Amino acid sequence: MKPNYEFAKRQRDLAKKAKKEEKKKRKDAEGAPAAPETEPSGTGESQALKTPE
Repeated sequence: MKPNYEFAKRQRDLAKKAKKEEKKKRKDAEGAPAAPETEPSGTGESQALKTPE
């Protein structure tokens, strides 16, 4: 019996498409809550101004 390459390719393509969609959904879900907070309460600026002497 010879292997069905078209079936195998179709299965790989479907799996790849599903994985891509899942990744996009996860990225959108993670990106939405973080969008309003553009600066994390200015802690980076206060640390940058302090210079060790």
